[in-house]
Amino acid sequence: MNKVLATFVLALTVTGTALSQQPDQQPGGANQANVPTNQKVIKDPAEYNAYVTALNMTDPAGKGAAMEAFLKQYPNSIVVPEALEQAMSAYQQANNAAKVSEIATKLLAINPNNVKAMAILVAIKRGANPTGPALEEVRAMALKGLKELPNWTIPEGIKPDEFESQKKIMKGVFASACGFGALQAKDFAAARDCYKQSLEVQPDNALDTYQMGYATLESTPMDINGFWYIAKSINLFKAANNDAAVKQINTYGKAKYKKFHGGDDGWDQIVTAAAGQTAPPSDFIASIPPAPTPQEVACKAVKDNDPATLSFEDWEYILQYRDAGPACNKEAADKVWAAIQDKQKQGTAKLKLDVTVVSATKDSIDAAITDPNQTAGKADLQVALEKPLLHPPSPGAKISVIGIMADYTPSPFLFHMKEGALPETKPAVKPKPHAGTGVKRKPAA
Repeated sequence: MNKVLATFVLALTVTGTALSQQPDQQPGGANQANVPTNQKVIKDPAEYNAYVTALNMTDPAGKGAAMEAFLKQYPNSIVVPEALEQAMSAYQQANNAAKVSEIATKLLAINPNNVKAMAILVAIKRGANPTGPALEEVRAMALKGLKELPNWTIPEGIKPDEFESQKKIMKGVFASACGFGALQAKDFAAARDCYKQSLEVQPDNALDTYQMGYATLESTPMDINGFWYIAKSINLFKAANNDAAVKQINTYGKAKYKKFHGGDDGWDQIVTAAAGQTAPPSDFIASIPPAPTPQEVACKAVKDNDPATLSFEDWEYILQYRDAGPACNKEAADKVWAAIQDKQKQGTAKLKLDVTVVSATKDSIDAAITDPNQTAGKADLQVALEKPLLHPPSPGAKISVIGIMADYTPSPFLFHMKEGALPETKPAVKPKPHAGTGVKRKPAA
């Protein structure tokens, strides 16, 4: 049992455990001073003495065994639940997790809604890093514990402040476990609900803070507040000198932030500010503008630049969003298309392009203009040839084409060129004879 879980179990088992009762009259006519008086009464002196003997033992392992022996001898005793809780507490102090789990299971068999036993079992089983059905069992028990906890009434012998402290501990155990179970099942909405309850009672829990951030950022739609929880967890792990966790979480958070925001500017400031904060600021979401959409980028490219100065790759980017955005995208595409037409007019109404052949027939050529499309072997130009080719070029060939850019298809993007042709290649010029006497020289012997 690890230190954290041992602390949970200890807090749940060592308070309010003196619940047994003395009989109305004890041998010798005296009451046992160390046994409190309340409503339960053990009327059999032998049974009472056996219980008190076990109760007063100081060795934890021996006390747990003595309580089990008592239960075996008196299975129908009125103090069976108290004896089980005493045994559970003793075995916990002896650091015997297996016995603690065994006794807690017996308590649940008597009372399926025993929140203390559920909390201890959840803490122990969660600490064993369960997977598959075992994790689902822990998650289900944790959810049941959260449901039953508000109905738990203060037991005899427990002070109100101790009772509230136990409830707080149990809520943290249940909420953390159900959050982890939901997270592993990729039920991010449920995980967020559980971790929210966990952090209400243990706000400095570094792992739960990180997992709250992860569940929030992985949800659909993404909740921007997740960046704050990631930043807060970085500070909590840093305070615990867990450099490996700090590095891993910072890498994840910054990557998600950059993808959403379009850059990592501001990330370090968020991490620094979170150290002194207990919750995301009210204006946190508004402080992180999202990255511009592709459609917004296309509009801005034309707003900030003369379309005639843009590259073919830029033209294609802008033209593909003609029908896939606000009015500015149609306006931007029209300006780019006008610039292309002007370029053609400057070259006697035809464009000459250097391309890579994707496929070709005698009547048409599909080719790639931009470098990315050439690398991918993806056509962004379809050329309708003015005259059939006797020998169509092979795929992958680097050629030049001349024609009129007549139209384009936005998606999937494709320029349409008409009256296409391959530039005529001049025949190779044979070199002139070497200037000299004109007399052939004999080869050297």
